[in-house]
Amino acid sequence: RFAVSVGYWKDPYIQYFVRQAKERKAPEINRGKLTEILRYYARVHGVSYLIKAFLKKTECNCQIVNLGAGMDTLFWRLKDENLLPRKYFEVDFPMIVARKIHNIKSKPPLSKPIMESHSGDSLLIDSHSLDSSRYSIVGADLRFSSDLEEKLKKHNLDIHLPTLLVAECVLVYMTPQQSANLLKWAASTFPVAMVINYEQVNMTDRFGQIMIENLQRRQCNLAGVEVCRSLDSQRERLLLNGWETARAIDMMKVYSFLPQADVKRIEALEFLDEKELFEQLMQHYCICWASKDSSNL
Repeated sequence: RFAVSVGYWKDPYIQYFVRQAKERKAPEINRGKLTEILRYYARVHGVSYLIKAFLKKTECNCQIVNLGAGMDTLFWRLKDENLLPRKYFEVDFPMIVARKIHNIKSKPPLSKPIMESHSGDSLLIDSHSLDSSRYSIVGADLRFSSDLEEKLKKHNLDIHLPTLLVAECVLVYMTPQQSANLLKWAASTFPVAMVINYEQVNMTDRFGQIMIENLQRRQCNLAGVEVCRSLDSQRERLLLNGWETARAIDMMKVYSFLPQADVKRIEALEFLDEKELFEQLMQHYCICWASKDSSNL
């Protein structure tokens, strides 16, 4: 929310989900915060690039399943760009879903786009799920894929449609076995599918160990961190669980691929004096994507 308010990228919907921190009169971005903002910038643009490539390739005749979606605003942003898939699903813990549904119901800029894209019978909504013809949000635990599949099918998941699954900082909170089961379920369920995974990488070096220790001090346990050893281990997980092709690149590489004019613009917003810290941080996150494609899309 802070990054959007300063102008790093546009997201007119995040304000309805995240309260603005109290403004200071002379806001200064400390160096740790600035490196994090630039990492988020690369994440938002990198993931978005892959999602839009999939939508264009399928001509939006597809579905998206956003796993562990939290307060993500992608559905609304895609609608603004006229890039909505046939159906957009979000999944998260019931407690998170309840909070998001409350925000959607109480804020017309969020509820109106759902109503506008809805056709057919009346919209189904209760405290832990919302189902319209183009948008669904489901309360489920991703560690139990049979329960997840049952709930998604109740909301008209179509396993024959090309399907994009998105997981941003989600799999790392599961044990390696649990994330393997989820990836295996997705690969075996959809004949044409792609998965995008954004999370940590290179976590066995000193910088990675310090990251883990800092998170542990905040009672944040990365149960699946052993799969985050390297780009190779990230790719292997995807290939071993039924995906046909898999790629992984670190966020420094992603940052170098972004449109240079926009990178110059955002780097001018605040002086980055800690280039080395920034590069180290970016080398410890990655985007991986994998596909299986029975129809040669």
